[in-house]
Amino acid sequence: MDLRPRSHPTYLAFVVHRVSGLLLALFLPLHFWALGTAISGEARFDGFLRWTENPLVKAAETGLVVLLAAHLAGGLRVMVLEFLGWRKRQKDMVALSAGLALLVGLLFLLNVV
Repeated sequence: MDLRPRSHPTYLAFVVHRVSGLLLALFLPLHFWALGTAISGEARFDGFLRWTENPLVKAAETGLVVLLAAHLAGGLRVMVLEFLGWRKRQKDMVALSAGLALLVGLLFLLNVV
């Protein structure tokens, strides 16, 4: 029996960690396709690089970096819970994970633009 409400921050952190992992797994075939363009020839790869200059692609890259950071921070939060047993500070860890993910995305966006 789950005693925590679904609106609890730790449940939200659980959902974000799982959804970010799923979206990153769905991204992998696209990543391998992009790497395949480098193998198939210089002209095709140059065309792909020109396509990546599109502002929509830049926004998607920023979203991808935020997903990576959220998944990493969520995974670190779970590891802290498992190995250190800091169960009383879960809300703090959720806030730290979310802040870290957004900070990484913002830093990436500032370097891209």
